Amino acid sequence: MAGGEPGAVQDGSSKGGLRAALGGLTTRGRSFLAAGVAAAVCAYALGQADLLRVGLLLAVLPLVCVIVLYRTRYRVTGTRRLSPSRVPAGSEARVHLRMDNVSRLPTGLLMLQDRVPYVLGPRPRFVLDRVEAGGRREVSYRVRSDLRGRYPLGPLQLRLSDPFGMCELTRSFSAYDTLVVIPRTVPLPALRLAGEASGYGDGRQRSLALAGEDDIIPRGYRHGDDLRRVHWRSTARYGELMVRREEQPQRARCTVLLDTRQVGYAGAGPDSAFEWAVSGAASALVHMLERGFAVRLLTDDGNAVPGDGSDGFAGSTQESADSAGLMLDTLAVVGHSDGGGLSRAHDVLRGSNEGLLIAFFGDLDEEQTSVAARMRQRAGAAVAFVLDSARWSGGVDPSAVGAVPAEKRLRQLREAGWVVVPVEPGADLPGLWQLAGQMRADTQSAGNGGSTGFPGGWS
Repeated sequence: MAGGEPGAVQDGSSKGGLRAALGGLTTRGRSFLAAGVAAAVCAYALGQADLLRVGLLLAVLPLVCVIVLYRTRYRVTGTRRLSPSRVPAGSEARVHLRMDNVSRLPTGLLMLQDRVPYVLGPRPRFVLDRVEAGGRREVSYRVRSDLRGRYPLGPLQLRLSDPFGMCELTRSFSAYDTLVVIPRTVPLPALRLAGEASGYGDGRQRSLALAGEDDIIPRGYRHGDDLRRVHWRSTARYGELMVRREEQPQRARCTVLLDTRQVGYAGAGPDSAFEWAVSGAASALVHMLERGFAVRLLTDDGNAVPGDGSDGFAGSTQESADSAGLMLDTLAVVGHSDGGGLSRAHDVLRGSNEGLLIAFFGDLDEEQTSVAARMRQRAGAAVAFVLDSARWSGGVDPSAVGAVPAEKRLRQLREAGWVVVPVEPGADLPGLWQLAGQMRADTQSAGNGGSTGFPGGWS
């Protein structure tokens, strides 16, 4: 199976023994057996020897087929390969199946069936004609889901049949694979960075110049190092070849906060407000990673992904690539949280100095609006996409879910320093992203005399 050992089926060692094989008699086989028994009884009652021979032939034929099929000694291996193994919701993945006959005997007629969840489509079935000794057969099918999640594929089932169609036996492979359907992501406009984080561009070179060459920490020469980096003063001091250590620039940080509270969203399905928020968070984190930010995903229950770097952020470029897959896998299965507040997320943010904070909020009551307003204190800049369940659910009264009027909560967040963007049903995220950048620029222009720079930047 994909990424694992191939499964194998050996006839003659199946569970259930001969009794299970007798249970595999088809309608034709059972009819032959019943007709043979009936003919034998009639022949005995009527004293007809010829009819008895016919009855015995009819009864013995399906039993012989069962024994032959049960005792057949050939081995069949099966492998499954997903292409790709991680797909966005609404996209197709192709599943490749390969069957190998590794025995010395040719097989009979085989029917191959793979188990898939109903959300991925109907169960695929393939009829494989006689496979010669050492032969191989390859088939493939497509799966597609509009709902994100992790879906098991398998195990494979192989149905064996005798040439007369009297008996069918089913064998199952033990291995299975998992298809990960991640949220849909959309490309976001690359806005001009409003401010660069320390460690980028000329700022890094200026810090080296101010420090002076003597303050650079050297290290021993390694095979492949550029000879132009040799630090001759240290080489003379230590008596071995020393090179200047490369200083790693500090990456700008970004936290993507996803509100998953049950009370914050109404409705369900691919077009619900919650699914829009999940897709928006996935698009934001992918975009910020592509822009060179160190990104982490944070939910309202305080869980941070990846969580293994400095303060939970990915460090190197390789870590960012791995973390992107980890965060998307997390979003593929994220559901509504049991808790009803944002206090845990606030505690996580309070313990570190954030750069850029991008949040996707559902309905907020007065208490949660206050908690969200306090989150802004630890961020260099904060942008909130706020979804109103009253609009997304088709006009439900906000008081039914304990929410404050939309304008009041938006105004409170703006007064705390958030750039707040209300999200209408079916809104286009790239357009809202562009709008958020313009709103931030207008705010900075009004407050700083036209300067749009701020710690952490906005992209």
